[in-house]
Amino acid sequence: MAASYNGSPLPADGKPITFVDGKFQVPDNPIIPYIEGDGTGRDIWKASVRVFDAAVEKAYGGKRRVSWYEVFAGEKSMHQFKTWLPDDTVNAFRDLRVGIKGPLTTPIGGGIRSLNVALRQILDLYACVRPVKYYQGIPSPVKHPERLNVMIFRENTEDVYAGIEWKQGTPEAAKLIEFLNKDMLGGGKKQIRLDSGIGIKPISITGTKRLVRMAIRHALDNSLKSVTLVHKGNIQKFTEGAFREWGYEVATQEFRAQTVTERESWILGNKDSNPSLTIEQNAAMIEPGLDFAPPEFRESVNKEVKQVLDALYATHGKGQWKKKLLVNDRIADSVFQQIITRADEYSVLATPNLNGDYISDACAAQVGGLGIAPGANIGAEHAIFEATHGTAPKYADKDVINPGSVMLSGVMMFEFLGWKEAAHLVESSMEATIQQKKVTYDFERMLEGATKVKTSEFATYMIQNMDAVRR
Repeated sequence: MAASYNGSPLPADGKPITFVDGKFQVPDNPIIPYIEGDGTGRDIWKASVRVFDAAVEKAYGGKRRVSWYEVFAGEKSMHQFKTWLPDDTVNAFRDLRVGIKGPLTTPIGGGIRSLNVALRQILDLYACVRPVKYYQGIPSPVKHPERLNVMIFRENTEDVYAGIEWKQGTPEAAKLIEFLNKDMLGGGKKQIRLDSGIGIKPISITGTKRLVRMAIRHALDNSLKSVTLVHKGNIQKFTEGAFREWGYEVATQEFRAQTVTERESWILGNKDSNPSLTIEQNAAMIEPGLDFAPPEFRESVNKEVKQVLDALYATHGKGQWKKKLLVNDRIADSVFQQIITRADEYSVLATPNLNGDYISDACAAQVGGLGIAPGANIGAEHAIFEATHGTAPKYADKDVINPGSVMLSGVMMFEFLGWKEAAHLVESSMEATIQQKKVTYDFERMLEGATKVKTSEFATYMIQNMDAVRR
């Protein structure tokens, strides 16, 4: 580990977080690198760090404290170092293990497409984790926002975000189109138009399984009821369809004793309800219209039913499956309606990259929007917690923006560190302040009788409320 990064020495009053024998070792005074962010990030960070420090002080009476260490990316980095993302910033996050950041500008023109995506890929932060829950008092466009309480695990390193694409009209695009049309498609009727831009969508066994594995572990550790694999496998059979298949493999091969798939639950439930049910009768109940299916398909379903009963009935039958973690799957477009109409049926969503991007924001809209939506990018040995919204440059340095996204990302960070008491104080004091209707302009305009406060004032009210919400 270096003594300094970007020319700034590490704080002498802190110690780095280490990773030993597969676990993070967190000292009482961890050095946490942070990027304040571009645009409104400056105001948000000033407010958030005050709240974080107050929560730690009140929770631990001075026995713990965070040693904050600024690193640079985005516009501030460009002004000081003539680069959007210095190597030393990446090295600091890598060496210090856990960090937090505000929103960053996406550079215009060539070079890095997205600083956020670059950090995720360089540090292999393969899971974008987005909790979405409702806090009392927040205005919502739906009737029952309290029904939505999900944790979204979005694959973070591949899919279309891999950035493998070629612009229409370039020699590279033309070369790839010719190869696909002639060699891969054999000159048949299915052809790619010659004036197309081309992108590649890789989804791997490695990327899928480690993401689903993390989602299942989270569900088991927190006694949640289900993990839902969200995909578009009905159309993209060998990418998103494979995500579904590989996800089920993780559940049934690595977590067999703790899980039951939805289809297995139907078979086991049918047998529980009628112990004398034949294999064929059970098969007909899980596949309507099976009598009209080809013989080969009927036989495959009969075989599936027999295999499930032989392998699982002793351990999962007679109602035992109801106590297991349910692993199911849903088509992505269906989930968009179900998170509104049947939100309380879902606990954890595991998704490929693009689906997760869309669904995370759609869920956030029900509980207050991106201004209060936290996020984390987590890998095997590193984690960066971040605001999920943009930089909103026209509001920069006006002290008006909702700081909730970074503050709740800090809650996630404290929970990740094992500092649950500090996390509780931040989260509870935010909810208390919102219930008092002391809110920034985005909420004030939708809440009757609310008092509009500045970003900094919102932080002050939160700190004042911490004593009242302490356990």
